[in-house]
Amino acid sequence: MMTRTLGVEEEYLLMDATTGLLAPHAEKVRSAAGLEPFVAPQEIQAELLQAQVEVVTPICGALEEVGGHLLRLRHAVAQAAAAHGCRVVASGTPPLPKGAPVTVTELPRYRALERQAPQLVAEQLVNGMHVHVAVPGRYVGVQVLNRIRVWLPVLTAMAANSPLWEGHDTGFASWRTVVFDRWPVSGIPPAFADDTDYDRRIGRLAETGVIGDTAQLYWQARLSERCPTVEVRCMDVQLRTEDAVMFAGLVRGLVETAEREAVAGRPAPDTPPELLQVAMWQAARHGLGAELVDPEGRRCRAGDAVSQLLEHVEPALEVAGDTREVTSLLHRLFQEGTGADRQREALARGGPAGVVDLVTDTGALP
Repeated sequence: MMTRTLGVEEEYLLMDATTGLLAPHAEKVRSAAGLEPFVAPQEIQAELLQAQVEVVTPICGALEEVGGHLLRLRHAVAQAAAAHGCRVVASGTPPLPKGAPVTVTELPRYRALERQAPQLVAEQLVNGMHVHVAVPGRYVGVQVLNRIRVWLPVLTAMAANSPLWEGHDTGFASWRTVVFDRWPVSGIPPAFADDTDYDRRIGRLAETGVIGDTAQLYWQARLSERCPTVEVRCMDVQLRTEDAVMFAGLVRGLVETAEREAVAGRPAPDTPPELLQVAMWQAARHGLGAELVDPEGRRCRAGDAVSQLLEHVEPALEVAGDTREVTSLLHRLFQEGTGADRQREALARGGPAGVVDLVTDTGALP
């Protein structure tokens, strides 16, 4: 089976370099970054709130490409932000109080969201990392979703990088996961019979009028409506590009493994939805700092859950030539901890200023 192409999206907050408050200068930063050499305008996009920006890599074939593009885009955004007195925050949530309410970006769909759920929008100061992996069609895409959904809590635990909210420790490793799970269609996606079932059920959701379009399907994994990909959305944005590269490799390995199983006729896991919900909550609460709930709904050590994931995707990693890089980065993750662990260590050592230095340091961003 050929190795699938992939792409990565990352979201960042903009922080005033002097006050530490969130800075609603996304449009200025986007314009300035777009003028940088070798940065296309569509690679840096607006987000829901004007203190956020998103970068989008081109379609990549190798993890080395993913890392190179993320480095390039992070540097472009950081330089553009500095030109407007801002720093780029690579954290799933703002580590300091945001100050005044952050203005919503002037796009009709964002204004509609604000009218629908003003408090949720006001608190949507969360940054994720999304990985798109190509699939040959929607039918295969649904079969992939049915098989990767049980692994989303493990990925969430590994990628946790949002322990702080408005200046205090939430007690959660990924508070972003909790914030994002308050929308009408969110969390781990249900299982679907096939692509017809997927489209029919999405249509029924749209008919309720509670969601305005498919962009409001805030599941942790979904089919992209713009391109033939499965999009995995459960990870917090990462402190370092190398960690983002590791997750891109793991997600591609999951998708390719799921496709292979579907072609072989192996049934999708039948883990009850309530166990998956518990697994996701446990992952968001503790990251890798306590026991997790594995894909079969059993409590286990966090390290064992990660080992299960690695064993599951190892053949796909080998085919893609990603084994060495991914396993090396996994080893570093266990040595140094998740982003949430590192934020808490920075808070203990240097207080809020130490956390800000960690999540905005352009030396750490790459």
